[in-house]
Amino acid sequence: MATAAGPDRDATRVPVRGLTVLYDAQCSLCSFLRDWLVWQRQLVRLELVAAGSSEAKRRFPGLDHAATLDEITVVGDSGQVYRGSAAWVVTLWALADHRPLSYRLSTPAGARLARGAVLAAAKWREGQRARREGEWGGRTYTGADGWTYDQAVGWIYDPPACDSGTCPPR
Repeated sequence: MATAAGPDRDATRVPVRGLTVLYDAQCSLCSFLRDWLVWQRQLVRLELVAAGSSEAKRRFPGLDHAATLDEITVVGDSGQVYRGSAAWVVTLWALADHRPLSYRLSTPAGARLARGAVLAAAKWREGQRARREGEWGGRTYTGADGWTYDQAVGWIYDPPACDSGTCPPR
């Protein structure tokens, strides 16, 4: 049977015996999850490789490695490629204690939940990346109204000076 993604690989004939999870080594959330995966009991062998690394490029020359840094990607030992929420679901499927959850997340209702989790993680990663690269102006944001946000201490109010003798009401 053919699908939009390509011909059916016949899962009974081509079983998945191993998965390679490509993770963003610069992302603290991704690194935490990599460490968590290592400690889980695996029904299917998981290998964890930094996305965009020379090792990832050597193993999977046909992948768009820039895209693997933007969205979780898992590659099966028979060439299957899973991205986004499908990658999360197949990774959970490989874990003994989380396989039942993977089945629930593969239902229509569960797929919406899995997609929401992936989008939330992507949004968090985007914020972390922007902060790491200094895109939002560094550690401090200052508004003209006297409010300042410093990552170390939070919001601080320092009212504007009244040089003219007439101060705005508070």
